[in-house]
Amino acid sequence: MTIIQQAMVLAAGLGTRLRPITDTMPKPLVPVSGKPMIDYALDALADAGVRRAAVNVHHFAGMMEAHLAAYPRLQIVISDERAALMNSGGGLAKGIKLLDPGLLYVMNADLFWIGEKPGAKTNLQRLAEFFDPNAMDLALLCVPLERTTGHNGKKDFQLDPDGRLFRYADGGDNPVVYAGAIVMHSSLLDEAPADAFNLNIYFDRAIEKGRLFGMMMEGEWITVGTPEALPAAEAVITRHSAGA
Repeated sequence: MTIIQQAMVLAAGLGTRLRPITDTMPKPLVPVSGKPMIDYALDALADAGVRRAAVNVHHFAGMMEAHLAAYPRLQIVISDERAALMNSGGGLAKGIKLLDPGLLYVMNADLFWIGEKPGAKTNLQRLAEFFDPNAMDLALLCVPLERTTGHNGKKDFQLDPDGRLFRYADGGDNPVVYAGAIVMHSSLLDEAPADAFNLNIYFDRAIEKGRLFGMMMEGEWITVGTPEALPAAEAVITRHSAGA
């Protein structure tokens, strides 16, 4: 069994679509059913065996640092982006310098899932076992559109029968949504730029080489991009908590 003990959590975004809530707090700390969004991601990492995580901060960075310092289940190191936002790729490339070379999870702080089977391997544990560094640059956790809440309806990729991912084209088979979790080796970003860039550059490079793979997650996937999305997210969580 592959156990990955380190992770990078991308948490530095401004959360502009969640205003006015994010006028007074960072998006990752917005409570969903009484729990800060980022804690769903941190709990999933801890449940999968992660011990150490780097988290990047920018918007209300002091609030983020205070919250993360009190989080009990992981050793957390801060990747400080107060001076300048680095976008998803630049933030990841900067943050992983605080971790050991090797395999890691990458998680978005504002996307999470519920409804995994009790006692079974978690989605992240399954993704770690799925990842084959000989064949893959990145392994992405994916979800079908019908098991998403709060999503804008965009289909990110199509998943081939062999597990390879390609950008979704209208009419393509097996469309999936990227669920915001990755397994990769840190060496992929050894030659990354030092300034801001989007991680989609590396997705597209991997697609060109046939080395971007995806695995379907179990459970329900939730994103909260706007204040209006909060009630729908909390309704799904309540339904699952009730065993429905």
